[in-house]
Amino acid sequence: MDKKAVVLLSGGLDSTTTLALAQTQGYDCYCLSFDYGQRHRAELQAADTIARAFQVPHKVIHLGLGDIGGSALTDTSIAVPDHSSDGIPVTYVPARNTVFLALALGWAEVLGAMDIFIGVNAVDYSGYPDCRPAFIHAFTQLANVATKRGVEGQTFSIQTPLIDWSKSEIIKTGLRLGIDYGLTVSCYAADASGRACGRCESCRFRRQGFLDAGIDDPTHYQK
Repeated sequence: MDKKAVVLLSGGLDSTTTLALAQTQGYDCYCLSFDYGQRHRAELQAADTIARAFQVPHKVIHLGLGDIGGSALTDTSIAVPDHSSDGIPVTYVPARNTVFLALALGWAEVLGAMDIFIGVNAVDYSGYPDCRPAFIHAFTQLANVATKRGVEGQTFSIQTPLIDWSKSEIIKTGLRLGIDYGLTVSCYAADASGRACGRCESCRFRRQGFLDAGIDDPTHYQK
């Protein structure tokens, strides 16, 4: 039987590295992206380009998280900050990873895949509560009591290979695996062409990662 996995693919640096790691572990990967009302929609085109480069199936699910607002990533009346702040930032999207993983779990059950890969990181994670090990542990427990396969004795696993890696470690590993990070889009305020603002927290984490790794930054910037 094929070893299948659903991989959440945003089009960014972390999720692309996660996909590469899953493939190196021998998984037959099925990539899942979400058009959830994000203002940085260029990441969806990046995700499609990356899936094609990796020659894997790619599904995009349309959601209306923008309808509930509450985040600078889905509500254009809230500015994307260009500085760090204490506490959970306004770029946090309420319940995003809970929703994403729930849908990934449903597709995994249909595919017969017992593994779901997500590129969450608890080092450079901006304080998001749904990027922490405690959340992943809790969701894994949920997955195994809320599904037919789980109740019948099979065990779902939420794989988080990057959860305790620094950004530079992620980048160095990805380059060893042959990733072209110029294809990825991480910026919270990318323009329609996928060019990064260079100011948001995601851009700063990414740029610092390349600096720490001693590698030229291939990101396409607006200025």
